[in-house]
Amino acid sequence: MSASGSAAETALAAFGMQGAALTPITVGLINQTWQVDTAEGGRFVLQRVNPIFTPAVHQDIAAITARLAERGVLTPRLVPTAAGALCAETADGVYRVLTYIDGEVVSEVHSEARVASMAALVARFHRALDGFEHRFAFTRPGPHDTPRHLAFLAATLRDCETHPRFADVLPVARAILEHGAQLPPLGPLPTRIIHGDLKVTNLMFVRGSAEALAILDLDTMAHDTLAAEMGDALRSWCNPLGESDPRAELDLGLYRAATGAYVEAAEDVLTAAERRALPAGLETIALELSARFCADALRESYFGWDSARFGSRGEHNLVRARSQLSLAASVRRQRGALVVED
Repeated sequence: MSASGSAAETALAAFGMQGAALTPITVGLINQTWQVDTAEGGRFVLQRVNPIFTPAVHQDIAAITARLAERGVLTPRLVPTAAGALCAETADGVYRVLTYIDGEVVSEVHSEARVASMAALVARFHRALDGFEHRFAFTRPGPHDTPRHLAFLAATLRDCETHPRFADVLPVARAILEHGAQLPPLGPLPTRIIHGDLKVTNLMFVRGSAEALAILDLDTMAHDTLAAEMGDALRSWCNPLGESDPRAELDLGLYRAATGAYVEAAEDVLTAAERRALPAGLETIALELSARFCADALRESYFGWDSARFGSRGEHNLVRARSQLSLAASVRRQRGALVVED
């Protein structure tokens, strides 16, 4: 459900920004976002927060971004309401205002220099949070729990046999479940504070440059492994065809640029087991996401979708499921070339 401009304008009043100009920002499918330009010349970002996140998530964002700022890692910071709250809870939903960062967001990367800069910035993020004790006020069940997502896909096949797209989804789902039974083990790994969604569009760059500037959209932060974190990052960064092309392949040059830069920048906090698990994490998370897209091709209840390119949420999700399955298969074929050296 999206908010109208008038509802967003009403929400701004809670932040003392009545009369500010609102410009929609269309990158991103989870939260609804606007650029805010105030009469006094200030510039901010307004977001209507997806209801999958409770208001408690802002306690986590405030605490962790303060730590990141202390360590020199740039992220948007929460701007409190006139009453000092971290967000505004309205009849139309939960809204927040964030500091504005001047940079650019891209939807895909093809440059080894760019992915290396992204990886180095993420390593700085992880180093800044190494040893930081934080108990999350908001948590989600198993965002990177691969067995749970595979089981949910199997349950979806049982529950949704009458769906009109079932015959198209079934062979994809079966291939995902078969691959899932052959995933390489990750082994015991430490858990850390991770970002949780390091796709390409959640990093910002210096305008006209390959230099990664800031990390965005911090709702998904959680305790998890670096194998899950970097697996999700690498499956997004190192697939030049993107999430909506069924021919997705791992670009080995991008992969090596990203992992090399990450290991170099994170060397003092990265364990040998975490380094060795990076390739398996990539294959696992690509397949996990394929399973999630495949289930939602029938459930049609979770992921946002591109209505300009696809006729329905289910259609887009099936394309994305095929894409991530193709990527996972590509990683499996190249396993021997993906070992990350120290």
